[in-house]
Amino acid sequence: MTRNHTYDTTVSWTGNQGTGTSGYRDYSRAHDLAAEGPPVIAGSSDPAFRGDPARWNPEQLLVGSLSQCHMLSYLHQCAVAGVVVTGYTDNAVGTMAESGVGGHFTEVVLRPEVTVAVPEMAEAALRLHEDAHKACFIAASVNFPVRHEPTVRTA
Repeated sequence: MTRNHTYDTTVSWTGNQGTGTSGYRDYSRAHDLAAEGPPVIAGSSDPAFRGDPARWNPEQLLVGSLSQCHMLSYLHQCAVAGVVVTGYTDNAVGTMAESGVGGHFTEVVLRPEVTVAVPEMAEAALRLHEDAHKACFIAASVNFPVRHEPTVRTA
């Protein structure tokens, strides 16, 4: 049985500087991303496209979503397998190729640094990244490779 889930968001452009989009340089790319419950995310475009570097851009949010999804799937896999994770940090990087009119992501590399409770859990902790990748909803939804370069250490 398939279960469907919906995710409602609202994007509101806040970058009208008085003349709207009268020219490419005449408006800000500032916007707010909102959903019922969590705080608003201040967004913009990448600074390479006249965006505000103090605001999140869609490309960062995509990489962050992949990283979050993998972590949550991974922690679940570890809990089920009896692997006790005591720390997790991921320094993920996404690569986008710009091609004239648009662009596309060519890959995202996740670099999770995992700490487990005891050395005997390290091998399983490393192996469970593949299971987590298969279970990640976001990774299953993108059309580019999502690679993993995990490291595991003990507490």
